Amino acid sequence: MRVSPGLALAVALLSTGLSAAALVRTLDRDPGYTEEQRSAATARVCTAFATVRAGVATNTNVTAPDDISGSLAAAANARLALSDGGLYLLARLDPATPADLADTVRTFADALVDIGAAATAGASNTDAEQAKRLVAAEAASAAVSNRCR
Repeated sequence: MRVSPGLALAVALLSTGLSAAALVRTLDRDPGYTEEQRSAATARVCTAFATVRAGVATNTNVTAPDDISGSLAAAANARLALSDGGLYLLARLDPATPADLADTVRTFADALVDIGAAATAGASNTDAEQAKRLVAAEAASAAVSNRCR
């Protein structure tokens, strides 16, 4: 049996449309988390945020020793705190985390990872692009902090 190209195209378009509609319905659906689940998810990510913020503040404000080994170690710890801190936050996001909080945490975490990667590639804090990243990270940190109160 031979199928006409027009019929095949119509079936393909219909399939694509139904798939898109199913996807949109899935994305728009409230997964039905309880208030208790949302509160627990919020507490977990806010605790993780406090840990990351303390680690980043501690390791990026260390006075580097005068020797090259100490200076390199201090810089490595700062980069590690940034990159791992961002990844740690992303790993602590729970599906029940309220969307507005999850979005601000992702923004902050992504900024930390970007700063850490750029620093590893040699960008200094005075580099124009790195300075923009730092400002964005500070704004995102403030937004998460305000939401975690």
